[in-house]
Amino acid sequence: MFSTNLSTRSCDGHAVVALRGELDLVDAVAVAAALTAAAVSQPQIIVDLAGLEFIDSSGVAALARGRRQAWQAGGDLVLAAPQGEVMLALAITRLSDAFRVYATVEEAAGERRERPGGYLPTGGPGQRTWSGLRGLPARFPRRIRAVSRPDSAR
Repeated sequence: MFSTNLSTRSCDGHAVVALRGELDLVDAVAVAAALTAAAVSQPQIIVDLAGLEFIDSSGVAALARGRRQAWQAGGDLVLAAPQGEVMLALAITRLSDAFRVYATVEEAAGERRERPGGYLPTGGPGQRTWSGLRGLPARFPRRIRAVSRPDSAR
């Protein structure tokens, strides 16, 4: 039984893959296969995460595999509208630094034409802010601080 609903559509020359529900080990292989199939037909992929409530490490790995397939096809895979726990999971795994992340699908499609980027890490060592993510929910922390080890542990 799938806990992730997946749908695809086209938007401004991009394949938009919308994920809804929970993406975990049970559905990760199927999602990775769907992203690979999308990369074959349209290598510019936007993954709409607005309806995704949960993602685990296998789900994050599926997104990374999909991005690698898009790159091999001459395109890219970007993320749009991650919410709450999903954005936190991306931040904890540091993949929010690796992926370009946009607040909406429309912004991802529009800004990809205007300029590269979208996720703009700013701030000093040990902190990141999401200057490229406008419209994040107020409950989501705008800044994540790295946990530093005591000097005796180094």
